[in-house]
Amino acid sequence: MSANLIWEAAETLPVEKMRELQLTRLKECVKRAMNVEFYRETFAERGITPDSIRSLEDIRQLPFTVKDDLRRNYPFGMLAVPKSELIRIHASSGTTGKPTFCGYTRSDLDTWANLCARFLVAGGLRREHIAQVSFGYGLFTGGFGLHYGIEKVGTAVIPVSSGNTARQVLMLRDAEADALICTPSYALNLAEALAEAGLKPGSLNLKMAFLGGEAWTESMRHAIEEALGINVYNNYGLSEVLGPGVSGECIYHSGMHIQEDHFFVECIDPDTGEELPDGEQGELVITALTREAMPIIRYRTRDLATLDRSLCPCGRTTMRMGRVYGRTDDMMIVRGVNVFPSQIEEALLKAGGTAPHYLIELTRPKSTDRAVVKIEIRPEDFSDRMTEMQALKQRIDREINAMTGLRFEIELLPPNTLERSLGKAKRVNDLRNLKD
Repeated sequence: MSANLIWEAAETLPVEKMRELQLTRLKECVKRAMNVEFYRETFAERGITPDSIRSLEDIRQLPFTVKDDLRRNYPFGMLAVPKSELIRIHASSGTTGKPTFCGYTRSDLDTWANLCARFLVAGGLRREHIAQVSFGYGLFTGGFGLHYGIEKVGTAVIPVSSGNTARQVLMLRDAEADALICTPSYALNLAEALAEAGLKPGSLNLKMAFLGGEAWTESMRHAIEEALGINVYNNYGLSEVLGPGVSGECIYHSGMHIQEDHFFVECIDPDTGEELPDGEQGELVITALTREAMPIIRYRTRDLATLDRSLCPCGRTTMRMGRVYGRTDDMMIVRGVNVFPSQIEEALLKAGGTAPHYLIELTRPKSTDRAVVKIEIRPEDFSDRMTEMQALKQRIDREINAMTGLRFEIELLPPNTLERSLGKAKRVNDLRNLKD
């Protein structure tokens, strides 16, 4: 792999050198965390001081941090610096309670931009390109994080933001963007709009897309690549530990390279908290080693993925993570069986004949779960012939049953029936009263 596909030398550090750097930065992180009352009290209860960290294995002495800890310290209780040192504040959506405030120093923002530049360059973004950012610009970290990473590379940015799909299509076509930045579900929305405008795959200047912000499948990647005629790259991050830039794919699509000089990542059994071996799916736990404003330690992300320490042909030596399979808090329990939306998505894409737009609706009318999958049919596959639609239902039913072991009711909908999302797609509508 040519050297110009590596943004920073840290990406190719020998493994032992990386471990030495991580240990140094973990000690510094714990020392900074002593400025946060939550950590200071928690450490005191366990007899932990910065001197307690003598090896990377000692990280297991440190407590987990969970989202509720951040909410209980709302708004600025997790800051390790005075508010006067903050340069920017982002926040989570707060859909399940108060939003999580995330503060950044100037150094944090510079680090963030560099980390985004790493995975953008790894996927082929260059100074001569133009990138269209179709993430929302606001409290959500996606738009701003990627924007400054793109500028760090030296690439021109079109900050279209989310929404107004007609304008998105206009800019992709007339500004001749090389790269698209958005969620996977919105990339599919744009692909539909481009097809409706008579623009065929490969007819635009678009060459690549960097997608993140929600769980998606490999089958969905192939669907987007086929619909747009481009290469698609996955990336991962979350605002609680910094934002996008925790990891991202290179041209080999062999997992997302974790920026280990800035993040220490563990994979645990979500029920026991015990560390899992590489390759086994578990919950990601992330320590933000270099974050100044909010030194988050052992944050339980609720995201389910695998880790891989084998060497990648690209020349990077960093550990990789697989795509996020789902979230522990997105998991549905249907008739006693654990089901993730990504399983349904994969089954639908295998069955074919439908658009990649669906909604899972759960009810409990008579003390028994009723699970319905509402799916749009592609315009070219829509038919008023009952036999054809019934055959499609049966094909979908077989794939979902093979994937989950359950029978879902299948409801086929005409094209453009389900509400389109401008950000993360809503996949589950759980109407069961599970508190009774």
